[in-house]
Amino acid sequence: MSPARDRGPEGSTDETGGRVVLAQAEIARALRRIAHEILEGNKGSQDLVLMGIPTRGVPLAHRLAEALRDVEGVDIPVGTLDITMYRDDLRSQPTRAMERSQVPADGVDGKVVVLVDDVLYSGRTVRAALDSLADLGRPRAVRLAVLVDRGHRELPIRADYVGKNLPTAQAERVSVRLADTDGTDEVVISGPASRSASGPASASAGEGGK
Repeated sequence: MSPARDRGPEGSTDETGGRVVLAQAEIARALRRIAHEILEGNKGSQDLVLMGIPTRGVPLAHRLAEALRDVEGVDIPVGTLDITMYRDDLRSQPTRAMERSQVPADGVDGKVVVLVDDVLYSGRTVRAALDSLADLGRPRAVRLAVLVDRGHRELPIRADYVGKNLPTAQAERVSVRLADTDGTDEVVISGPASRSASGPASASAGEGGK
């Protein structure tokens, strides 16, 4: 994994003209806070399983596991949840690449499963993840942790743990970049509203269909 390049603090701009709403340090702090909230809500680390939603939910799940280990001193199982065949946009985008679910050795039955993703938008990705998880077993409870919640929900889905809430305009886009996949850690908002905004982050966009 290449080291992350911190391109600047929150509020700066990247080379594409987008506005950085979370830089490397802010992402790390958000994940540490989410880790503490997970432990508080679960009353410890017992029976926890993290399931990352590809693509960037997977490295985020591993980072959360590291943060949980730093606090509790125990290793939390991490898996990968393929949602490809559960999406409701396959007819319009039939060429999506298949991912492979990787379930921890002890499975998910009776566990508290925390789904991890980068951006929560329409809620359709999470719905697909819930359907996929149901085919793998019967968790005792399912929670949702996201780095960014940009609003504009189309389904009655809410995140339990959020790194940053970004009220957004539909025309804007949120790009989550991680060192694991993109060579840098930052969350960038771009689009007409973000370019004209002069104050703190008040709008964003997401990766389609989330």
